[in-house]
Amino acid sequence: MGKKENKMGVMPVKKLIISMSLPMMISMMVQALYNVVDSYFVAKVSEDAMTAVTMAFPLQNLMIAVASGTGVGINALLSRSLGEKRFDRSDAAANNGLLLTFLSYLVFLLVGLFGTRAFILTQVKDPVKDAQVLAFATSYLRICCCLSMGIFFQITFERLLQSTGRTIYSMVSQATGAIINIIFDPIMIFGLFGFPKLGVAGAAYATVLGQITAACLGLILNLRKNEEITISLKRILSPNAMIIREIYFVGVPSILMMSIGSVMTYMMNQILKTFSNTAIAVFGVYFRLQSFFFMPIFGLNNGLIPVLAYNYGARNRERIREALRFAMFLALSIMAAGTVVFETRPVQLLRLFNASDEMLRIGVPALRIICLSFTVAGACIVMGSIFQAFSQSYYSLIISVARQLLVLIPVAYLFSKIGDVTLVWWAFPIPEIVSLILSFIFFRRLYNQTVQTL
Repeated sequence: MGKKENKMGVMPVKKLIISMSLPMMISMMVQALYNVVDSYFVAKVSEDAMTAVTMAFPLQNLMIAVASGTGVGINALLSRSLGEKRFDRSDAAANNGLLLTFLSYLVFLLVGLFGTRAFILTQVKDPVKDAQVLAFATSYLRICCCLSMGIFFQITFERLLQSTGRTIYSMVSQATGAIINIIFDPIMIFGLFGFPKLGVAGAAYATVLGQITAACLGLILNLRKNEEITISLKRILSPNAMIIREIYFVGVPSILMMSIGSVMTYMMNQILKTFSNTAIAVFGVYFRLQSFFFMPIFGLNNGLIPVLAYNYGARNRERIREALRFAMFLALSIMAAGTVVFETRPVQLLRLFNASDEMLRIGVPALRIICLSFTVAGACIVMGSIFQAFSQSYYSLIISVARQLLVLIPVAYLFSKIGDVTLVWWAFPIPEIVSLILSFIFFRRLYNQTVQTL
C-alpha cells in the first residue's frame, strides 16, 4: 500500500504553518522558561554561581549546535525525499542520522572527561580569587558533557518528528524534558524531599535528567507514531556514505553557523571579564531572558523549513511564497513585542535573578540597548530558513561569521577599551544591520534561482 500525501503538500498554508510551528513554538517557550527558571534557582545560590553557568554556556551551546546542525541536515534531506516520494531515501536519512548522533555524543563525552577545567580556566581572570567560580563551572560543565547523550538524541528524535509534520509529538517530547528539569532544579540544588543538596551541580543533573527523559520519549513516539520512517538498529549500524555526505552537506554549515554563537559568547566573556564577574553574569541573564522571544522564532523556523523543503521537492511555488510571507509577519510581531518588554521592564526582569545594585547598574542599559536589534534579527531568521530548506546553508554561515565574528566581537573589543561597559552593549545592534543587508542579498539571489524557476 502506498503512503498517502503528506499534509505539507495539501493543507492551507497559513493553517499548515500554525500547525507545524505552534507546537514547536510552545515547546521552545517551555524551553525558554526552563532556561529562566534554571538560572533563577542558580542565582539564589550566589552571583558566583550565575557567573559559573554563564562561563559554561559556550561549550553547552556548542553541543546544541552540533546536535541541531546535524538535525537540520537530516530534516532537509528527509522532508525533501518525502516530497519526491523517495521513501527508501527518507528512511536512510533517519537511520544514518541516528548513527551520527551517537558518534557526536562520544566526542563530547571525551571533552567532559578531559577538557572542562581547562576550558573554564581560560575565562577566569584570577584562578585564586575566583576559585569558587572555577569549581562551580567545572563541575556543572563536566556533568552536562559526560551525560550529553540526552540532548543529542532528544534533538535528533524531535527533528525526525518535525520532518514528517508531527510537530505536536515533538512539542510533547521537548516540553516533557523541560518540565522534568524545572521540577528537579530546586530539588537537586537545595536538597529537597530527601535529595542531597548539590548546589550548582544539582542544576546540571536536573538538566541532563530532563534531556534523557525527553530523548526516551522521543524514541517511543518515533517508533509508535512516525509511520513515514522506519527505524531499526540494523539500518543504524549500516552507514551509507552518500546519505551521510548529503546530511552533512547541509548540516555542517548549520553546525558551523550555530557554533559561531559559542565562539561569540566565549569571546564576549573574555571581553567582559576585564570589567567584572558581574558583567559576565549580566550577559548570562540577558541570554536567558532573550530566549523568551528568540526561542519561538526558532520554533517558527523549525516548522517552516520542512514546509519549504517539501513544497520545493513537490515544485509548488505559490505555497512557498505564502509560507514565507506569513512566517515573516509572525516573526516581526513577536520580536516587536520583545523589544517593548525589554525597553519598559528591565528592572523587573533583572530582579528575577536576585540582581544586586551593581547588576542593575550594568544590566538595565544592557537590556534596553541590545533589544533594539530584535526585529531585524527576526527578519533575518525567517529569510535564513530558505537557505536551510534548499540545502544552501553556507549562506547562513557567511552571514553569521560576518555578524558575530567580523563585526560584533571587534566592535565590542574596541568599545571595551574606552573603559565603559555600557558602550560594549552597543556592539550588538550594529552588526544586525550588516546581517540584514547580507540576508536580503542572498535571499533574493536564491529565491530567483530556485522558487522563481519552479
